Amino acid sequence: MSTDTGGPGGEDGNGTTKIDVRVPTELLEEIDNKYQRRGYTSRSEAIRDALRDWVDPTVQLSEETLEDLAASREQREQGETYSANDVRTRLGLDGEE
Repeated sequence: MSTDTGGPGGEDGNGTTKIDVRVPTELLEEIDNKYQRRGYTSRSEAIRDALRDWVDPTVQLSEETLEDLAASREQREQGETYSANDVRTRLGLDGEE
């Protein structure tokens, strides 16, 4: 961690801390070539976002799941689905099993 910023432990007073990280030159060149195209204003902003995603990754659904959801949505729109309560009533279930 770098301590060349104002506060203790490298903190800058804005709730951030500067750290030094070594990355392969080729990776840094890729970051520099892409961060603006992806809507980031700086290399640091892009790297912070990547670290956030690493700490708390977004959930990605498989193609199969997305296809199943689309089919389910289409069935609902065409009136081919029933609520759980309707199914229980049709089957004579009262939910007390």
